[in-house]
Amino acid sequence: MRALLLHETPTGLDARVETIDNSRLPPGDVRIAVTHSSLNYKDGLAVTGTGKVIRGAFPFVPGIDAAGTVEASTSSTWAVGDGVILTGWGTGETQWGGFAERASAAARHLVRLPDGWTPARAMAFGTAGLTAALALLAVRHGGVDTGAVVVTGASGGVGSVAVGLFAHAGYDVTAVSGTPAAHAALRGLGAAHVVGRDALGPGPALAKGQWDAAVDTVGGEPLARILAATQRHGVVAACGNAASADLHTTVFPFILRGVTLAGIDSNTAPPARREAAWALLAEADAAGAFEHLATTTIGLADVPTWAERIVHGETVGRVVVDTRT
Repeated sequence: MRALLLHETPTGLDARVETIDNSRLPPGDVRIAVTHSSLNYKDGLAVTGTGKVIRGAFPFVPGIDAAGTVEASTSSTWAVGDGVILTGWGTGETQWGGFAERASAAARHLVRLPDGWTPARAMAFGTAGLTAALALLAVRHGGVDTGAVVVTGASGGVGSVAVGLFAHAGYDVTAVSGTPAAHAALRGLGAAHVVGRDALGPGPALAKGQWDAAVDTVGGEPLARILAATQRHGVVAACGNAASADLHTTVFPFILRGVTLAGIDSNTAPPARREAAWALLAEADAAGAFEHLATTTIGLADVPTWAERIVHGETVGRVVVDTRT
């Protein structure tokens, strides 16, 4: 099989496409013939060595997402030919991931490919889409079923899917993006308002309430500003740290307005929650919510270059990896 292998060198990581024997795959209940993966921000950190994402032994196959069909199975849950999605549970971090023509996985870590979707379409969403859908579930669980929602990092993978998903669900969405070229596409996804990053500039510890809910993909100061401007009993779903992993805020939004800060962990989300999230995405997609979702398809050999681009914020929307090219 062809795979993108990362090798550890004295000067950093060396990424190259190689043909290796299937026997090098780690053990698993199910072997998947992978046709598509996707490039997420975390993958960019892994491939470039910018972040300490990979905790497995080198050489290592990265890629936190994979989709394809079951090629072999010792599990009664999955049969040869079943369409499956693999995300999370350490995929591409502690165990070999989806940047290869085959992958192995535990049966309990797989989700069935929704009806009507191809592996390529599933990977147009990938972990980014799953994260956005989990954020919608968290907002609804917190009791916010309607109202004004702000999405940061809206031109990125999680952000762009969140814009389309929340708009389809009937929320009034404000998209925050520092990429002017993406503003038209965000409006096409359903954003009622598109603003620049300066819209979340410095302000008081407790500002005038603007948002009933939020999806924050960047962390740091923008998240602090959103918390300060969230309405009573609002829900803020936090799922990223592209701006900063630090959060300097006060307790005021929580004790004076009852704001909920909901952390979104797509890596270890329980199976039932995953299935509900993928069902949300498939339903919205079938209804045309993502007609304007920007998607770029690349091959395995293109991954290192695009990993650099995604780390530096130079990508828009989703990047799908066709493992066959």
